[in-house]
Amino acid sequence: MPWAKRRGPKRSTGCWPTRSIATRPDNGARAIEPRLPAHLEVSGLIRAVEAAGGFATVLHKGEREAGTIVVLTTEKGGNARIYERMPTPDGDRLWALSRTQNTENAIEISDYLDRRAAQDSDLWIVELDIANGERFIGLN
Repeated sequence: MPWAKRRGPKRSTGCWPTRSIATRPDNGARAIEPRLPAHLEVSGLIRAVEAAGGFATVLHKGEREAGTIVVLTTEKGGNARIYERMPTPDGDRLWALSRTQNTENAIEISDYLDRRAAQDSDLWIVELDIANGERFIGLN
């Protein structure tokens, strides 16, 4: 059948769909929101902490665009806490406390971060050394 006489909806000739299933209003699914590249988010964290008078550094550099970010917050080198983004049942990714420093075993935090970096080569580990460092990731 020649293309000119074809009936029905026009089909896309490209390899990518013209409309994502997740963004269709008729299926009740939530729209997928674009994610900020990891290197920009890390850079923003570092600049914000340094502008507030703190110190921030990258301990492990991960995948530039879509790497997972782990934030280690400390206050004058002590009271370390590790925050990671965890998926929620509704599809969001929220920061959650995953570890706190044990005063009896100070090397435990370092060992945990080494294991996480070995498991996930895309992982970014960022240290924020400032009072109330959680405020930079949107926590109180």
